[in-house]
Amino acid sequence: MQNDAHSGGLALGSPPPSAPVESRAARTIWEVFQSGRPLTYIRSAEEQRVGRILEEVGLRRFTPPVPVWTWSLTEGLRCNGEAVQPDTRAPRHALDFIAAHPGPAIFHLKDFHEPLRDSAEVRRRLRDIYESATGQRKFVVITSAVRFIPEEIERSVIFLELRPPDRAELAEVLREEEERLAPGGESPTDEAARRQLAGALLGLTLDEARYALRRVRASGSRLGPESLPVLLEEKRHLVNRSGVIEYVAEGAAVGEIGGLEELKKWLLERRDLFQMRDTLSSEIVPKGVLLMGIPGCGKSLSVKAIAAAFNLPLYRIDMIEIFSGRHGKPEGVFVAACKMMEDMAPAVLWFDEIEMGITSTDSGAEQGRIFAFFLTWMQEKARGLFVAATANRIDRLPAEMIRKGRFDEVFFVDLPTDNERIEIFRIHLTRRGVEASGFELAKLTQFTNGWAGAEIEQCVVSALTKARLANREVSMDDLIRVAVKTVPLSRTMHEQINHIRGWAFERAVRASAPAPGR
Repeated sequence: MQNDAHSGGLALGSPPPSAPVESRAARTIWEVFQSGRPLTYIRSAEEQRVGRILEEVGLRRFTPPVPVWTWSLTEGLRCNGEAVQPDTRAPRHALDFIAAHPGPAIFHLKDFHEPLRDSAEVRRRLRDIYESATGQRKFVVITSAVRFIPEEIERSVIFLELRPPDRAELAEVLREEEERLAPGGESPTDEAARRQLAGALLGLTLDEARYALRRVRASGSRLGPESLPVLLEEKRHLVNRSGVIEYVAEGAAVGEIGGLEELKKWLLERRDLFQMRDTLSSEIVPKGVLLMGIPGCGKSLSVKAIAAAFNLPLYRIDMIEIFSGRHGKPEGVFVAACKMMEDMAPAVLWFDEIEMGITSTDSGAEQGRIFAFFLTWMQEKARGLFVAATANRIDRLPAEMIRKGRFDEVFFVDLPTDNERIEIFRIHLTRRGVEASGFELAKLTQFTNGWAGAEIEQCVVSALTKARLANREVSMDDLIRVAVKTVPLSRTMHEQINHIRGWAFERAVRASAPAPGR
């Protein structure tokens, strides 16, 4: 579409070089206006934010700038916050004013879905405006928290779902809050710190971001890297409202994982690629990993270590909760959760026990539709979102799930080897303040063959408990006594464990390095 002049020399152009970075939402709305569409319907509860974006577009994108008129049922039409235009509270009268307006303008109609629903006359008048405003640089933008577009005008209106603010919008809010809150003489936040803080606020609305920033100041902190924990706490409250997403605050360092050397090596290599994601092609940006294997062998701990290694927040989607029915239809809840997490990126998203929700390829069933959505979403999701999925009942996973290309890699987490069990004992003793060098841990391998990492942890906890009850330090004998009385899962569920191992043998990469002699 050409940028010819219209009505009083109005022209469309690029923002001036000195203008602040344009937000994603402003670019989207500008592209709609540039196409010449006169009617736009935006679903969003953030009326003030939409008004702010429209003013940004009207002021910076049009030459000369165009006025922005705002209408509500309680006030009628007003222009750029000035006096209300008389007799425009009635929806029909407001549309008459828009139709008669002589020059280019943007008209923001708040909650106009109700007049559209209730009045055939209003629907007819809006269709008249569509005809008369086309090519005249008059743009009508309807906003509402709900979607209602009558059939009569459906083909004449472009519908937009306003996503949460991006870094550009959040950085602008940061600047405003600095000006409002910073005491005299305090140096403003530098651009690198502001970008980091804006990243921590991703997923929040503008109002929620302001409240989070004011909470930082109320806690006595300044706006800087040290305020990140407070901002992440605000995001935790946001995601917990959903009921199916949990912010996982407890982290784990890579060094806290006993064994799994191949997985750890892969993880540290992909970390560097993920950190360069904005400069790489989407094909080589790491998008996710699937960890499957025997319960209690470190899958959950590995996911926490991924988030720590990538220096990203970790969020967990509870598949069982999604299918509980407490939050609505599972399909809609799952889709909403995935889209919400894209708005939270960069982050690590953990699908725990993914086989509980994605087990069917029957496209007619709800699980089949969720599965189809998940496969597409994995290919198209935001590159700042790294997916870590864990599965125990791996034979229930569809073949398409583990095919190369869905995840970057599929790892099988097996029972730990002798050397790995020694390392796991050392890690759990050290974590609890016990000097592990004083123990002959190699002796424990003969008593712990077939143990999972979780069983080793419980052995250490039980031995420490016995020693504390006897009011003495834990000893090697305490560990051995507990070990000889423990019946591991691999013995009580021998057939099932062997089935898991056999199934994964040719379908996944072993997370552990081969044991000596193998």
